[in-house]
Amino acid sequence: MAEKLDGKIAAITGAASGIGLATTEALIDAGARVVMVDRDETALAEITARLGDKAIAQVTDLLDPDSCAQMVPEILQKVEHLDILHCNAGTYIGGDLTETDTATIDRMLNLNVNVVMKNVRDVVPHMIERGTGDIVVTASVAGHMPIQWEPVYSSSKWAVTCFVQTMRRQLNKRGIRVGQVSPGPVISALLSDWEPDRLQRAKDSGSLIEPSEVSDAILFMLTRSRNVTIRDMIVLPTNFDI
Repeated sequence: MAEKLDGKIAAITGAASGIGLATTEALIDAGARVVMVDRDETALAEITARLGDKAIAQVTDLLDPDSCAQMVPEILQKVEHLDILHCNAGTYIGGDLTETDTATIDRMLNLNVNVVMKNVRDVVPHMIERGTGDIVVTASVAGHMPIQWEPVYSSSKWAVTCFVQTMRRQLNKRGIRVGQVSPGPVISALLSDWEPDRLQRAKDSGSLIEPSEVSDAILFMLTRSRNVTIRDMIVLPTNFDI
């Protein structure tokens, strides 16, 4: 039995583009209000103006420790409570390990892993106090298998998968559902370092999916009756083959 999202309040990180924006639009269409978290203040202003009063801007630089720590408190100054946290912000590194530098590795691991843990840690007391909540993390199919052409990214998503599933078991007796969505390649800014020829071949062969196809999965997860937890949804392009 599906539940409605009318009156629910969600916060989505990395909400100004890609999966975050598609999920924002899907949740608003389903009746929720969404706090859109992103560091791009200009993009947030334009998007919230387009989406109307159900979209609320929250400018946060997740890689700045102070800004990250203030995210949940600042959100709760703007809305009465949070029913849903979607930890979606992330970045990508592909190629051989020696082709990147350590500063880029640090940045990616901080955003893909540490920030997720911090955001979840900060929202959990609020959800425990209310006795309900949903936490969804954007993971990746790369968190389910060792992909040799993206060892840093794949490792970060393995870490996220472990974190999500341990937190699911920590919180499932407290009325809080924790799950993840694990897409294959999505047409988004994360593929910006793909070689143009590789990207075009993937598009032509049907080996990429749209952000909206991931947000459809997230909406399905969030609208299940409370006795059901979707622990992970792997969403792949039909022609994707690794």
